[in-house]
Formats: sequence, structure tokens, C-alpha cells
Amino acid sequence: MTHKVVWLFAFIAMYWAYCMQWGVSSARVSRNAEDFFLADRQLPAWVFVLFSSAASFAGWAVLGHPALTLRDGLPYAQLGLAAVAIPLTGVLFLKRQWLLGKHFGYSTPGEMFSDYFGGDAMRILVLIVALLCSVPFVAMQLTASGYLVQWLSDGILPWDLAMWILTAVVFLYVCIGGLRAAAYVGSLQGLLFVAGIIAVGLIALGQLGGFAGLIQALAKLGGTSAGPWGSSAQGYNAYLNIPGVVQFTAGLGKEMPVAGMWTASMVLTTCFALMGIQASPAFSVLAFSCRDPKGFAPQQVWVSAGLVGAVLVFLSVAQGMGANFLGASETISDAGLALGKSLPDLSGGKESGLFAHYLLLIANEAPWLMALLAVCALAAIHAMVALFCSTAGTMIAKDVFLRYLAPRADLVRQKLFARVGIAAVVLAALLLATYAPQAQAQLGALALGFAFQLWPALAGICWFPWITRQGVTVGLVAGMLGVLFTEQLGATLCSFLGFELPWGRWPWTVHSAGWGIFLNVIACVVVSWLSHNADDRAHRMRFHKLFTSTVAIAPNKRFLRPVAWALTLIWFFFAVGPGAILGNDLFGAPNAGLAGWPMGVPSLWAWQMLWWALGVLVIWFLAYRLEMSTRPRREKLEQINPNAQTPEPIQGYSRTAYPLPWSKKTAKPAQAQSLLTTKEHS
Repeated sequence: MTHKVVWLFAFIAMYWAYCMQWGVSSARVSRNAEDFFLADRQLPAWVFVLFSSAASFAGWAVLGHPALTLRDGLPYAQLGLAAVAIPLTGVLFLKRQWLLGKHFGYSTPGEMFSDYFGGDAMRILVLIVALLCSVPFVAMQLTASGYLVQWLSDGILPWDLAMWILTAVVFLYVCIGGLRAAAYVGSLQGLLFVAGIIAVGLIALGQLGGFAGLIQALAKLGGTSAGPWGSSAQGYNAYLNIPGVVQFTAGLGKEMPVAGMWTASMVLTTCFALMGIQASPAFSVLAFSCRDPKGFAPQQVWVSAGLVGAVLVFLSVAQGMGANFLGASETISDAGLALGKSLPDLSGGKESGLFAHYLLLIANEAPWLMALLAVCALAAIHAMVALFCSTAGTMIAKDVFLRYLAPRADLVRQKLFARVGIAAVVLAALLLATYAPQAQAQLGALALGFAFQLWPALAGICWFPWITRQGVTVGLVAGMLGVLFTEQLGATLCSFLGFELPWGRWPWTVHSAGWGIFLNVIACVVVSWLSHNADDRAHRMRFHKLFTSTVAIAPNKRFLRPVAWALTLIWFFFAVGPGAILGNDLFGAPNAGLAGWPMGVPSLWAWQMLWWALGVLVIWFLAYRLEMSTRPRREKLEQINPNAQTPEPIQGYSRTAYPLPWSKKTAKPAQAQSLLTTKEHS
């Protein structure tokens, strides 16, 4: 056993010890089921900042983003701006969900949707979305962790055995300590996650001879058509050029786009899919668990958009693009553009090993550093796994066991069933990853697209009372079908039934999340208009009056709202939307070389840097200036009653079949009563 393997196992063992220590200590301080499910709603701001950052980016930022930048170049790297788009979901929805959880005692988003819209249809659909997100997405993350250990251990541990062992530790500390353990372990995972991507980016620059060496290599590349995608219609190297706003192709598997698949429409709609991370039910549960919203704005502005955005736009691009000149791209090496052969050829589907091979470059000189950075990657992966597994267990216990099977179950039985739910999710993910890798890949492709389909429902709860129960239900079903039948799994199901779809995966270079949200919004708006009911609207208005009295923007700032939304739309249009094609040659043509690049870097990369900085300002404006993620003022907090009942149903309104756990609490205090029974508006 070599020194690097010994160091690797030693650091993994120390990491495991830390995880188990938090699992045991969290179990010791746990007083009730609320503590297990939601950390007693007392997660401090700093824990939320670190844990949610790691869970939001996880394996795709550490392993996937540089690998796909290696394969597809700067057009794909435009997705680094998702570090700004992802927290936008949190800015819009997290604070208001926290308020509802604090005021009405919600433990799961299913309870929240069911109370707001009425009936159990949304409760069941949200649970389905949560499980379809959790199982395949967790399986993908666990598979990546297994392969990472296999590569770094020289095959001593095969990927499947490594995956099962690593997962066992995550399962144990989450199952013992609940969300509290997952969150406090996640605080360390957040630090390790950021440190890992920064360190590997610096390793890449060191191999390239610094930033200047990378720019010189990119200048030479711009003057050729080297690379798997050749040249664009303008004659530019496709590695440095977005291939148009949209291409009306039949989709992957039927017709390949010209000069690459990352058109502006593909970037925008893939960004939508990534925004589904913070729209997922897991983040709703995480919002309910926070002591107050004080950590929301710092996480969204300074950590996610600011720090992680800078790392993805600068260092991850250097890591992925630089690998082309270190031997990882066969076509670029054959063109004589490689600066060396530090990395093996990773083209042809082997790009996912890029992170591991960067670590192997320092394995002989600094085996301890290699091992530490490996733990950084594992920590990033496990943060998301722990969050999704813990929250899935909570939803299974609350929305299935307590709701339908044992409405009068005591707290001990609720915790037991939550642990059974966690075990079921973890086992299903492991079996899927081990024995059905093709099905795992197809199901995993659906996960974030499905999660993003919750946007209209969340928008209804938080902002638009005119959206009806029928609208969000039909819209969510339509959106999920849209995602399914523009992914490979939909084509596979159709083939099994004896017919073929006329399109492939992602037709018109539009990601399945884009097709899904298009159908979702149309169905939601049309059905909401057709199903308008004054009594139902009055019931929903009681929730919105709570927002108006507690978290609404100050009157002297209301004039800023149209400015804020205009800036947000402008940012989306130019950063990750159709306007991004202006970045192809605005700061010099890709083949102009260093003399023709006024910003000193390829034009598209300079465009990404510019809109990253502007994106941080937009998120800051929304989160702080419009107070969408800040802590409510003291006098407003006093109106939030943790023991409040949900508004009683009114005439003609359909409530759920079973009483909710808090429905037998004492009557609302006078203050909450007056707040929720003011004159309704239809």
C-alpha cells in the first residue's frame, strides 16, 4: 500500500470520526421528534450559510463543472453564472416559507401546500417530486464518490464497495442525529467544498505556468479549429464561441447541433434546472429548520453568488479549459497545442475523472494534500446526500405515516418511521447505482427538472394568490410530463410501448426543464383562470395578509420593486439568455489573439466575468435593499405566533380529510386572530 493510499484512508477515517461525533452528540441533545426532523427549528445562521452552500453546489460544481468545461469549452462554462441564478430561488421563496413554518408549525412542504391550496393532491405530488429528486440524484452523487476513491486508491477499493462503505457512514450519522447532525456536519463540508475547488484550480494553473500560460494557450487555440466541435458558422473555434441563440434540431439521439449543443437557449434552460435545487422540497424543510432568516442573505449574496460564483467563473474555467493543454484532449494534443502531458487523455466520456487526475499530479510530492482534497470532494458530495436523505425521511414520516397510516402516532414512532424512510431512500439509491447504472442516469436526469416544476406552486404560496389549487396541480403534472418526454427515459418508455417519439433528448437545444416549465406555466395560468373561486381566493388571502403585515417591503422602498425586476430580467437575458451571444466577440474575436483581446482574455470569458460581477449586485439589491432575505424587524417578528392555527376553512372550501397534528391546539391569541381575520379580498 503506497503512501498516498495510507494518507487517503487516514483522512477519510478522521472525516468519518467527525461525522459520527456529530451524529452521537446530536442524538444526546435531541429532546423530541421536532429536534430530529427540524433541529428544533433552531439552526443558527452560520450553519445555514455553510450547509446550504455545500448542498446547493455539491458534486456538480466540484466534479461535473470542470469536466464538462473540458469537454465543451467556454460555451458550457457560461453555466458558472448559475452560482448567481441558483440563490435567486432562495431570495424569492425561502424567507416566506420560513415565516409560514414558524407561524403555522409546518414540518414539510406537503403540509404547507395542502393547507394553502386545500386537499391532498399537492401533498402527494410534492412527496413524489421529493422522492424522484432524492433517490436518483443521491445515487448519482454516491456513484461519483465511489469512483473518486477507486481512482485515488489505485483500485484497491473498487468503486461499488467504496460507495457502499462511504454511504454507510452518511446513513449512520443522519439516522442517529437527524437534520441537526446533517447540518452541523454540513458546516464543515461547506468549508471543505470551497477549499477543494480553490486548491485544485490553483494546481491546474501551476501546471500551466500560471494564468499567463493559460491565456497564451487559449490565444493559439482561437486561431485553429482544434477540438471536438470544430468551427462555428462565423469561423470561430467552437470551444470559445456560443453556437447561436437556438438551433431547431430534433434533439440528441436524432440530430446533433452544429458546433456544439450549448446554445443560449440551452444555457438558460439548464440554468433553470439548476435553480430547481433550492426549489426542491429539501430546501423548504431546511428553511423551516432555521432559527430566523438572518443567514439567508449572506448565503445568497456573499457565499453563493460572490465566492462560489468567482471560483466557478475563474478557477473552474482554468481547471477545465487548462486540462485541454495538459494532454486531456486528444484532438488538441494532435493539433500540437498541448503544453505537456501531465494528464492522460480524458476525451470520449472519461472527462469525469478530471478532478481525480489533478489530485494524482501531487500524489507523490504531497500525498497528504491529495488525501485532504479528496475529502473535500467527498464532503461536498455528502452534504447534498445528507440533506436530501434527511428531508426525505421527514416527509415520509409526516406525509405518509402520520397522515395516512397512524394519525395518532407518538413522537417515538414518528422518529422510527423517519429512520425507516431514510434507510429506504439510501438503500434504493445504492441498489440503483450498483445494479442499474443506465436507469440511474436516466432517472437522475429528471431530478432537477422535476424540482424546478415546483416554481409556480411556490410562487402562488409566496406571491400570487390568484393561482388556484387546480392550476398548480394540473401545471405540475403537465410540467413533469414535459420533463419526462424530453429526456431519454421518456423515449425509452415510448419504445417499450411500441412507438417512437419524433424528437430526441432536448429538442431545439432546450433542456427538459425548459420544456416542462413552459407547459407548467401555460397550464397553471389557464386552469387558474378557469377555476377562479372567490371563497378559495379569500382563504389564500389570509396567508398573504400575514406576509403583508410581517415581511412586505417598507413603503418607502416600494418604488424599487419595478427597478429590481427589470434588472433581474436584464441580467438573465444577457448573462445566461439570448443576449449572451453578444459575448462571443464583443471584447475581440476569438481568433484575434492577445493583441485583439482588450480584456486580456477570450471575449466570452470576459463576458462571463462581467455578468458575474453584475449578478452579485443584482442579488444584493434583491436580498438586502428590497429586504427579501433579511431578518424582519423586531416589531414585525412579534406578530409571528409559533402556536397559531391555520386559517379555518370557509364556506365552499375543501379541506383535507384528516386533522393536522397541531389542529387541536388552543385557540389563536387575540393578536394572531386579528391578523388572520381581517376583511378578505376576493
